[in-house]
Amino acid sequence: MSGEIERAIGEMVHPLREQRSGVRWVRPANLHLTLRFLGDAVDRNVLMALDRNLTEIAAQTSPFMLHARGTGAFPNLDRPRTIWVGLVSEQLVRLARQVEDTAVEVGFAPEGGPYTPHLTIGRVRDLHGWQQIRRLLHQSSIHDFGSTLISEMTLYRSILGGEAAQYQALARYPFVTAAQVS
Repeated sequence: MSGEIERAIGEMVHPLREQRSGVRWVRPANLHLTLRFLGDAVDRNVLMALDRNLTEIAAQTSPFMLHARGTGAFPNLDRPRTIWVGLVSEQLVRLARQVEDTAVEVGFAPEGGPYTPHLTIGRVRDLHGWQQIRRLLHQSSIHDFGSTLISEMTLYRSILGGEAAQYQALARYPFVTAAQVS
């Protein structure tokens, strides 16, 4: 994400962090857009096939603009588990569909359900202090956090444990640029 979006989200989340609540907020450095979660353990051969396919997808994808707009919770604000900032881009939805198709093609089970572009900004452990958080989220439900150019995909390995997950980049897939097409 761009620094502009990270700052805007940070400014919105700062007063939420100060509330005593059952929400564990995502550190700004861990904000990321997930196209497809692959699971806990992935066979090396499957990963190699996925890598080839992701390289091909990236070679056919042009950089595109992504807009961060609005807040909410999954499954909803009445029964929150995940707090999010919405992401808007037709190209992103198309890219996620391509990544899903290739993941299924190389052996992953289908995700099931439509792709909902978002950045996870918090995880609800319990509803302590939720009414205040909900009120502040409702006030941000149409807030514009900015836009950024998306020019690559990255395959990450999640390292769980400790206070927050860590993410290790395994491969980067730069998108084709107009100069490369000419």
